[in-house]
Amino acid sequence: MRKRLNLLMLMLAIWFTALMVYGVYQLQQTLHIEEPKVISLDKGRPLSGFFSKLEKEQWLTDTRAIMLIAKLTGKARLAKAGEYELTSQMNSWDILDLLVSGKTVSYKITLVEGQNIHETLARLAANDKLIQDLPSDIDQLMPFLGLEGHPEGRFFPDTYLFHSNTRASEILVRAQIRLEMVLAEEWREREEGLPYKTPYEALIMASIVEKETAVPAERDQIAGVFVRRLEKRMRLETDPTVIYGLGDRYKGNIRRKHLRETTPYNTYRIKGLPPTPIALAGREAIHAALHPADGEELFFVAKGDGSHQFSKTLAEHNKAVRYYQIQKRSDDYRSTPVENK
Repeated sequence: MRKRLNLLMLMLAIWFTALMVYGVYQLQQTLHIEEPKVISLDKGRPLSGFFSKLEKEQWLTDTRAIMLIAKLTGKARLAKAGEYELTSQMNSWDILDLLVSGKTVSYKITLVEGQNIHETLARLAANDKLIQDLPSDIDQLMPFLGLEGHPEGRFFPDTYLFHSNTRASEILVRAQIRLEMVLAEEWREREEGLPYKTPYEALIMASIVEKETAVPAERDQIAGVFVRRLEKRMRLETDPTVIYGLGDRYKGNIRRKHLRETTPYNTYRIKGLPPTPIALAGREAIHAALHPADGEELFFVAKGDGSHQFSKTLAEHNKAVRYYQIQKRSDDYRSTPVENK
C-alpha cells in the first residue's frame, strides 16, 4: 500500500511539475503576429473573452495559465476596457499588465487654423473613431455643449488625443476650454491702448488676421494695419469677412454687388469689427492681434504668392494694386491665402 501511495505521489509530482513547466512555457510565448494589432476589451465583458479572442485568432496557443494567474492575483477584476495595441514582442504577462495599466490606444484629430465652424464639424464627423453625438442643427450646438453665444471661432485649433468611445462633443468642450485659457493668457499680456473692449473682440480680430495671410511673419503687420484703421475709424475692408458673410453664395469670386451689400460681415460697408469671429484662430494670430506691429501702413494688397505689399497712402496702395493684380496677374495668382487642409 505504501509503495502504491508513494508511486501515486511521485506521479502527481511529475504531473504537477510538467504542468508548471507547460504553464511557464505558455506564459513566455510571444504573440504569433507579424505586425501590431489593435484589439478591444469590451466594457462589462469578462477578461476570459479577451484572451479567448487571442486564442481564436491563433495569436496565442493556450491562455489557461494566464487566466488562472489573473484570477488568483485579482488582476482579472482590474483590467480596464478599451482598445489596446499588441505587438509581436508581447507575451501573456505583458498583455495582462497592459490591460491592468489601462494604456489604451490613442487616436488624434486636428482642428485647423482658419477653418470655419462648418468645416470643423465636418472634420469631426469624418473621424470614424469618435462617437458622433453632435446635433445636426448648428443653432443647437452651443446649448448642447452647455455654452452660450455664437459657435464660430470659439474652439482652439490644435491636435487632440483621444481614446475609443470618446464623443465628438468632448473634443469640442476641450477645444473651447483650451481657447479660453489661451485667450486669457494672451489678453493679460496685451499691449496697452488697443481698440478692443473685450477679449472676444480681440478674438474676432485674430480670426481675420488668420484668414488674411499664409505667411506667419506678416501676422503682426496685418494686425497693425487693421488696428490703425480701427483707431482712425476707417472701414477694415477685408475680403475674408465678406466671403464669410456670403456663406454658400460665395463661388470663388467677390463681385461688386457683394461689396455693395450691407451685411453684418461686409467690412466694406460697416465700420468696426464684424459681430463674431470668422474662423478658428491659433495662438500666433491671437498674439498678433494683441501685439500689432508699429508703423504707418493703412493698406495692403496680395502679391499672389501668399504675401502682401503694404502701403501708407491710398495712392501707393492703388499703384501696388495695379502692379500686382493687373500687370503681374498669372494663372497661379491668388488674392487670399490657400485654404488650410
